[in-house]
Amino acid sequence: MKPVTLDLLRRSIRIDDVSASSDFDLNPEVRKFLPPDRVLRPAAVLIPIVERSAGLTVLLTKRASHLKHHPGQIAFPGGKVDASDADPRAAALREAEEEIGLPRDQVETLGALPAHETVTSFTVTPFIGLIPSDFRATPEPGEVEEVFEVPLDFLADPQNMRVHGRIWKGQMRHYYAVPYGPYYIWGATARMVHGFADRIARCV
Repeated sequence: MKPVTLDLLRRSIRIDDVSASSDFDLNPEVRKFLPPDRVLRPAAVLIPIVERSAGLTVLLTKRASHLKHHPGQIAFPGGKVDASDADPRAAALREAEEEIGLPRDQVETLGALPAHETVTSFTVTPFIGLIPSDFRATPEPGEVEEVFEVPLDFLADPQNMRVHGRIWKGQMRHYYAVPYGPYYIWGATARMVHGFADRIARCV
């Protein structure tokens, strides 16, 4: 696959495509079990891009193992939109600063991807942001166990995307996964990676 350059990345973000994704893409039948009055809460994540000599990388976090929700899972920095946030982008930048110590003024926001609906009733807007190569993460121990980088070329390669399954509430449920070394990227994070990679592929 052709290496993902910064120019290619910028072009992929500019694609005029508002099609959203969801945790139900591989399991549409699950929707019929959702409450009819279900209300989606706004949330946002930052997909931090680092320009390295060997190519672009994506910064990810491993959630703390003691957390009540999604302990130990791989995620982008982010969270729900608070009343104090001007918009979802502000929420993504605030959460990144709180979780990994990334100053908001050091992020060059390149654009946003279509929103992603989660089974936990959030609508998550992913923002792509270029961050300084000399940034050194300071994980918030209450939320983040580890911060690491994955080559964007690896995430963008469709050969590295998997569809796995597991039993959930007595039924087989399928989900996207991108195993990388000791890290198992799956669920909503992998689905957003899938959408991101698809946009890049359309620009190659």
